[in-house]
Amino acid sequence: MLSCGLGVIVMHSDDELYQAFLDGDTAGLDTLVLRHRERLIAYLSSMLHNAEDAEDMAMEAFARIMAKKPRIAEGNFRAYLYQTARHLTFRYLRKYRLEDIRIEDLDIPDSGTAETVVMEAERSRILHSCLGKMESGVKEALWLIYFEDMSYAQAAKIMHVTSKKIDNLLMKGKRLLRAELEKEGITDAG
Repeated sequence: MLSCGLGVIVMHSDDELYQAFLDGDTAGLDTLVLRHRERLIAYLSSMLHNAEDAEDMAMEAFARIMAKKPRIAEGNFRAYLYQTARHLTFRYLRKYRLEDIRIEDLDIPDSGTAETVVMEAERSRILHSCLGKMESGVKEALWLIYFEDMSYAQAAKIMHVTSKKIDNLLMKGKRLLRAELEKEGITDAG
């Protein structure tokens, strides 16, 4: 719960918002879309390498949940959403064979000095280029844990693997990423 000068703002959990949607309050799903849309699109962009396709897949995932109204275990809405989006994305990739698309740089916000924006864009380009050289499972595990701040259990559920497999993928991914970054001249990539 947050407090502001005009009163108290109640921050509902994903579970509360989803239950409100199931009970007929469409505002609950609207709030969930606003809460998760941008990060879901960023996650899907890491697989699709195309922001427009990622946005379409994200909205398709929300639409699927809206239409099917599945029962989702408490605390698992976000993982269920990402799992649904991942499934739709893999189906899309198989159908259209888009595995060979180039990695695109992420959009850099307009804030900061020109030097900061250029440096961030270059870091983003190098990081995504290095990630693009990795096998999809390793890249996806790194993305879910480090960019999406998910737990091992959540990432494992999304990827349909064990938490131990996530740990193994992360160890391999960090080793490979460190080596790729060193090839790019970045030697302080702890």
